Amino acid sequence: MRNKTAKPTDPRHEARRVALATLFERAFHSNDPSLSSSLIEEVYEEREVDEELLKDIIDGVTARRGELDQTISEAAPAWPPEQINKVDLIALRIAIWELLFNKKVPEKVAIDEAIEISKEFGSSSSGSFVNGVLGTVVEEKLEGKTVEKKEKDDGIQP
Repeated sequence: MRNKTAKPTDPRHEARRVALATLFERAFHSNDPSLSSSLIEEVYEEREVDEELLKDIIDGVTARRGELDQTISEAAPAWPPEQINKVDLIALRIAIWELLFNKKVPEKVAIDEAIEISKEFGSSSSGSFVNGVLGTVVEEKLEGKTVEKKEKDDGIQP
């Protein structure tokens, strides 16, 4: 039965929340998809979730975990991924996957969602930590690509 007093939320936000919970659970209980499926059904059956985005995030983060962790290591060299709070690490992986590989999500949305989710499920310092790391990722990975593309484009024009 649906809680009638619950505030309706964006299905895309819910997809990110479920993805975080699923990836968090997999971090401790292997990558058994049946466990994740039962978690989704039990915990989030009363919420509307963008299932396509949920699947894309879980599959994308799982497939590119090594690249995502390398990006995190470069952006936060004092914090190796194995030393980062699991919630923060997974929120970062989701956001970085969205920033670098899912071109359907605006940069600001990916960052804001990661900060929001890390504040909700992480520690009191999670939001600022995630914000700082993502700021570095954007500066080094995304803005660098924009500058490189502009320089390349400028070289082509007469």
